[in-house]
Amino acid sequence: MGRGRSEIKRIENPTQRQSTFYKRRDGLFKKARELSVLCDVDLLLLLFSTSGKLYHYLSPTVPSVKDLVERYEAATHTKVWTDIRQERRAELEKVEQMCELMEKELRFMTVDDGEKYTVPSLELLEHNLEAAMHKVRSEKDRKIGGEITYLENIIRGRQEERYGLCDKLAHSQALNNEEGGSTSLSNGLELKLGFN
Repeated sequence: MGRGRSEIKRIENPTQRQSTFYKRRDGLFKKARELSVLCDVDLLLLLFSTSGKLYHYLSPTVPSVKDLVERYEAATHTKVWTDIRQERRAELEKVEQMCELMEKELRFMTVDDGEKYTVPSLELLEHNLEAAMHKVRSEKDRKIGGEITYLENIIRGRQEERYGLCDKLAHSQALNNEEGGSTSLSNGLELKLGFN
């Protein structure tokens, strides 16, 4: 009697799942090797574990993974293998274009006496300069407003301190007058004038 078919679903127990992964991986690589040798086919098998570790099998007749991937790209007209140097070259070209554009705008911002400008280009330059001046003025006004508010708060605080002293002095004099008209400062009021 044969075994009954089990339902294919994710194994919940992590230890059992890991053990099954290794057994099935080894079996899969064995079948790939057999297929490659028996049928004389070029084969690449890539496998990533749940931890991200790469396992691969490459048939002995293929010199490298890159060669097989390039054959795949040619057969399917898709791009899988991208050369890092090509990507960097494209990025470099983009950066160079941006630099050229910024240098051109910078040269355009400085009016050269020997250069002949058209009226529309001068109007554009004027517009750009006015926009830049507006930004500078707005930032300057914001900073000055902040400084004014800070100074007003300091002055307001000092005035409140002074009014507090005046109130204490008036209260002290009123108490002295009630006690007998003495003019000396008493009752714990200390007037500090900066002398030690």
